[in-house]
Amino acid sequence: MHGYSISDVADICGVSKETVRRWDKSGKLNADRNETNDHRVYSKQQLLQFDEGRLFFEKSHSQPETPKREYSCIELFAGAGGLALGLEKAGFETVLLNEVDKDACLTLKENRPNWNVQHEDIAKIDFTPFAGNVDLVSGGFPCQAFSFAGKKLGFEDTRGTLFFEFARCLREVKPTMFLAENVRGILRHDDGRTLETIVSVLDDLGYHVFAPTLLKAIHHGVPQKRERVIIVGVKKEVWNESNFTWPTPKGKIYTVKDALKKGELFPNDVPESQGQSYPESKRKVMELVPQGGYWRDLPLEIQKDYMKKSFFMGGGKTGMARRMSWDEPSLTLTCAPAQKQTERCHPEETRPFTTREYARIQTFPDEWNFSGKQTSIYKQIGNAVPVNLGEAIGNSLVKHLNSLSL
Repeated sequence: MHGYSISDVADICGVSKETVRRWDKSGKLNADRNETNDHRVYSKQQLLQFDEGRLFFEKSHSQPETPKREYSCIELFAGAGGLALGLEKAGFETVLLNEVDKDACLTLKENRPNWNVQHEDIAKIDFTPFAGNVDLVSGGFPCQAFSFAGKKLGFEDTRGTLFFEFARCLREVKPTMFLAENVRGILRHDDGRTLETIVSVLDDLGYHVFAPTLLKAIHHGVPQKRERVIIVGVKKEVWNESNFTWPTPKGKIYTVKDALKKGELFPNDVPESQGQSYPESKRKVMELVPQGGYWRDLPLEIQKDYMKKSFFMGGGKTGMARRMSWDEPSLTLTCAPAQKQTERCHPEETRPFTTREYARIQTFPDEWNFSGKQTSIYKQIGNAVPVNLGEAIGNSLVKHLNSLSL
């Protein structure tokens, strides 16, 4: 029989594995046993009792829609191009990309020589030549706090932050729509006032802002437990003509095996590439961690020695001495694969993921090359929006632009 593991249920319903185990213990879920390994599994029917389960299985999944015309896009804070590539796959033509990191700009230029890549401080760019001729402005500005001296912050009050530059681009270009993405933490940043101010400024600039939404990459063809807050808006004069619809889950969760082995996501096994290695002392510790395990799976004395003072502190610290599993999505990739707090060890080999494995988990195609030294490449990939998530959002944007009378 096919069933969903504890990990699958946690990912589908957006809860922890411990919550799933509590549901099982209380009788809210009733486990069957996998015939191969005797692990607990749950049926699709059982998961339909939860809102997240119904969303995952029953909604009509987002399908690509052909643009009615060539839609243009300006990409800010472009990084290594994860979002830009996803939007391109959805049908957008990028007319300008801005990025301050030299290596990331070289990456963009190498892979798309035809792209207009501007390696420059965003504050020095004049966007007025594009006024009225761009359909979308997109990008992920770093989350910065504002000063709340006044009762209501406006556009000018955000000066000095990178959000101000994003908003300035909107004011100068006046695109039909915008797309902003950020980390989950922006939802609670400064007790929610940062996000409230951002939405208020975007509203003042003449945009209807749809409720900011947290999208899970695992629901959109990405083998990684990454979450991004997405903010979408459309000019007020056209927004009431149609409702914007967020991309719906694909109905399947991909794993590390799907990322690194030949299958639905990629036509071949992951190519060899450069990658970090562990010091011998750390390698000996990581050798003892089972697939899908972490520091608590080590012998007690080794736990204490490896964790030092952290051993006696609260919290699970589940990223420490963590080995990924073939049968689950990867944890969120960071800018370095061997940091003690956010370990990302290969499922079988005792080493961090290589740079190409990193790229696969972010759904970059194998032909997308990265410029710079190894540490820079890891950083570029770790900071990127997963390509497949960008494409899913892009499909929703295309659908909405197709519906407008422009």
